[in-house]
Amino acid sequence: MAQEVRPLRADAARKREQVVTAAAGELADLAEAARQGESVHLSLDRVAARAQVGVATLYRHFPTREALLAAVYQQELTRLCDAAPALATDGPADEALLAWMFRYADFVDSKRAMGVSLRAIVASGAVTQAGTRARLTAAIAHFLKAGAGVLRSDVPPEDVVAAMAGAVIAADPEQQREQTERLLRLLIDGLRRSSGCR
Repeated sequence: MAQEVRPLRADAARKREQVVTAAAGELADLAEAARQGESVHLSLDRVAARAQVGVATLYRHFPTREALLAAVYQQELTRLCDAAPALATDGPADEALLAWMFRYADFVDSKRAMGVSLRAIVASGAVTQAGTRARLTAAIAHFLKAGAGVLRSDVPPEDVVAAMAGAVIAADPEQQREQTERLLRLLIDGLRRSSGCR
């Protein structure tokens, strides 16, 4: 018989959230160094201090670095995708989609500091490429639906996700963010409806 999983007490849940948020902040701080090609390392002591909890509390919730990073990844992905419905209806759809794509670029940037740990959590199954792609596709679909008349109707959201991810991954490391933003603007230009599009 499977053991029942009890929900965390309110104070324990709050501390867990503090740790995940602190780790996300540390990763964001390390992202710039990672973009410059520097070797970066997430310090769990610094995460605990930033979260204002003891290291023992951190390990109680996250027994391994990979468990913590998986929680950060899922939290940030959820925030990114949950923002899509409201953003899609806030202003012109093409501009809203571009703003959301920039948020996606921020999301990817902050994960560069995870380095080999990110590959480890993907290999473990804690994070899956298929699951991430499915959530991004659902988010993009909100923009395409809201953009009827502004955005092309003949491009499936899966293709937009592939192009968006390609733009972020393929950008030259020496001009990572600048080139990424240029490529995303080109993608939006290609998604705008023209007289020749259905």
